[in-house]
Amino acid sequence: MTKIFLDSARVESWALPAGCPPVQGVTTNPSLVFQAGLPVTLATYVGLISAVADHGFAELMVQLPYCQPEQAREWLKVLQPAAQARGIQLTIKLPCAPDWEACIDAVRAEQQDVLLTGLSNAVQLLWAKHKGVQYVAPYVGRLANDGRNVWALMEACVAVQAKGPQLLAASIKTPEVLGQLVAVGAAAVTLPPASLVAWSTDALTQSAIKQFDLDIQSSIKIGQH
Repeated sequence: MTKIFLDSARVESWALPAGCPPVQGVTTNPSLVFQAGLPVTLATYVGLISAVADHGFAELMVQLPYCQPEQAREWLKVLQPAAQARGIQLTIKLPCAPDWEACIDAVRAEQQDVLLTGLSNAVQLLWAKHKGVQYVAPYVGRLANDGRNVWALMEACVAVQAKGPQLLAASIKTPEVLGQLVAVGAAAVTLPPASLVAWSTDALTQSAIKQFDLDIQSSIKIGQH
């Protein structure tokens, strides 16, 4: 079953209405933290761990802002015990780029799950598999806007899931694209809370319900005569 992660650092947006499927956790990056009006600091990330736990979610994915291995290890000294204390499965997000390799290796050496974000082609996918990371996160919408063969890459990501990183698809713009990702077997997707709320109802569903109600009322009138 495809897991859903909320793509937002705005804690107030995590409360979802009826009709939304269960949420596995939250994923953030420096841009989302900034958009939430928060500083990209270690203290902010520790606060997000507590907020995720308080909402009853199981996982949190946070992106480290710096590529220096030493700084990554210092942040993990705080983040790992904080997540463990609250029962939260922590994943560290890092860019899928060669200049981040030393940081990726340092984080993996700490027995920490890693997601490589921004993956855009099959060569990067094979490199991610070689690095032994747990997730890869291509930006589906950005790839489509760039004219890439999105679904060839998604199928390749799914093909390596059995013995390699899991696909967490990001930048999903429509429920139809979400449906395609579920159909190809994406392990997880990340969605803004607003998208989940908007797609939890549908005009076609509401139209059918309205017709049912009209027919029920008409049948009752017939039965009264």
